[in-house]
Amino acid sequence: METTYVALVGMGTVGTGVAQLLLDLGDRTARYAGRSLWINHIAVRDVSKRRQADLPQGVITDQLERILHDPQVTLVAHLVGGIEPARSIMLALLENGKDVVTANKALLAEHGPELFDRARHLGRTIAFEAAVAGGIPIIANIAQCLAANKILSLEGILNGTSNFVVTQMDEGAGTYQQSLETAQQRGFAEEDPTLDIDGTDAAQKLAILAHLAFGVTIRWQDIPRRGIQNLNLEDFRLTQALGYRIKLIAYAKLLDFGLQLMVSPMLVKIGTPLAEVRENYNAIRVVGDAVGPVFFHGQGAGAMPTASAVVADMIDTALGRTKITFHNLKLWSDRESPVKVSDVGKLPGRYYLRLVVHEQPDVLAQIAEILGHHHISVASVNLHDVTQPHDAKVSLVIMTRETREASLMAAVSEISKLPFVAAVAERLKVLD
Repeated sequence: METTYVALVGMGTVGTGVAQLLLDLGDRTARYAGRSLWINHIAVRDVSKRRQADLPQGVITDQLERILHDPQVTLVAHLVGGIEPARSIMLALLENGKDVVTANKALLAEHGPELFDRARHLGRTIAFEAAVAGGIPIIANIAQCLAANKILSLEGILNGTSNFVVTQMDEGAGTYQQSLETAQQRGFAEEDPTLDIDGTDAAQKLAILAHLAFGVTIRWQDIPRRGIQNLNLEDFRLTQALGYRIKLIAYAKLLDFGLQLMVSPMLVKIGTPLAEVRENYNAIRVVGDAVGPVFFHGQGAGAMPTASAVVADMIDTALGRTKITFHNLKLWSDRESPVKVSDVGKLPGRYYLRLVVHEQPDVLAQIAEILGHHHISVASVNLHDVTQPHDAKVSLVIMTRETREASLMAAVSEISKLPFVAAVAERLKVLD
């Protein structure tokens, strides 16, 4: 049987999983690849650190040059996080004739054009299934399996940390802070979870998916995003009564006037597949013009789910499938995008609006007048006592009919200035 000699750069959680799959289940890998994938080197920062995988003698090194200058190694799993030195390492691997498999979505979202152009120029490939949604094979499905389709929309829960937190809040297990602490205790959140809970991680993944699905090249920083850190238990209780759950959604929809992109908490109808995605799981709903809606669900992070995607990419690269798709797709090339990204203010949709107001006879009339002025129709209005006892204020919950994001924002700005409005407590898009 033929052998493809490989190397790993980085051996954290995912790297350990990749090594275990290649070493412990090599027969399975060989069956799918038609060849064995043999680990020559694993480059790490600290060679003295104890590893969980049972590694052959002499494989671990802190010298990247051993990989770069080993002519036997043609394929490298790039399992380094962050931007630098991850970018420099990947460029060095490509320059030294190595094909690369990576799980680093932040690097691709930031430097995809540079890295892919360089790989094409050098005749090398970059595979990145593990960069989005862990073990869910969404990259291959959009880029290959759905290639006969014009993608019309995709909506996803792309961050396991934030989904675990909102699941805890939805189930009444604690406030945002208490739910985040539970996530950290159970290993679902980093010590510093900022990039997960503020929408950054989901926006980086959405930028990659939008490029694959729609051909647009967009900086992830330019995607409108809002995280979950300011969500209130009151809104989970009230939206449940209306038949919805709150989820952090990465949203992309192709409309007549352009592509709409955003990351934000949204209301999702209870009983629909996205609403029932619990804890640290991820899911993506894709709609194609030929196939209609398809749904992908699974673990979006963790050692073995992500390692599964990395090793699958390594097999495809060793077999030559990656080379065919990589060069034909021309990802992150300078070719013109077939669609344009539109101003999010044009985004149509229904909205949930919660106001904290002082009770007085003309409250509804004045608010309805402002909404009407901005051509916003109301589907329902409900009054609820606020959670604090003996408070003279009430929560006014309004569900709108379809309007534009810009119209709602203008109306909310006016409403917030009314003397009896104590706060615009929440504004959430309804995912239809």
